[in-house]
Amino acid sequence: MLGPERRSFQAAMTLKYCRGNPRQAERVFGWNRDTIELGLNEQRTGVICLGAQAAYCGNRLWEEKHPDVAQALWALAESHCQQDPTFRTALSYTRLTVAAVLDRLRAQGFPEDDLPSPSTMAEVLNRNGYRLRKVVKAKLQRNSRKRMPSLPISQTRTETP
Repeated sequence: MLGPERRSFQAAMTLKYCRGNPRQAERVFGWNRDTIELGLNEQRTGVICLGAQAAYCGNRLWEEKHPDVAQALWALAESHCQQDPTFRTALSYTRLTVAAVLDRLRAQGFPEDDLPSPSTMAEVLNRNGYRLRKVVKAKLQRNSRKRMPSLPISQTRTETP
C-alpha cells in the first residue's frame, strides 16, 4: 500500500484501536505520527492529499523537451527503416547511423542546442523501436533431402561379390 491508501488504513486502525490518538498509534504500531495525522485529516475532510514528488522530480525525456525535433527524427528514421527480412519479429532495422541522423537534423535547420549527444540519440532511437544495426539479408533455407526407403533411387547400393 502506498500514499493515500496507506494513510487511510493507518487512520482507520488509529480510530479503531487507539481512539484517534496519533501518538498512541505511533507507540503501538511504530508508524510516523505525522502520516497518521495526515490520514486522519484526509478522512475527516474527505480531501485526499497527493504528493507532487513524482510529477516534479526526475529529468524529462528528450522527446518531451523537444517535440518538434522528435517529429523530424521519427520521419527521418521511418524513411530509412526496414522490416526484419524474415518477418518473424516486429523490430525495425535501419542502416542510418547516429552521426548521420544528427547531420541530417542539422541540415534541416535545427539548432545545436536542441540536438542531443550521440549517446543520447542512440538511446532515443532504441527506446522507440529503431535498432541501429546493419540490415541482414534473409538467408535461404536449404531443403534437405530425406531418404525415402520406398524409392529405388534412395536405397544405398551394396556391391555383391
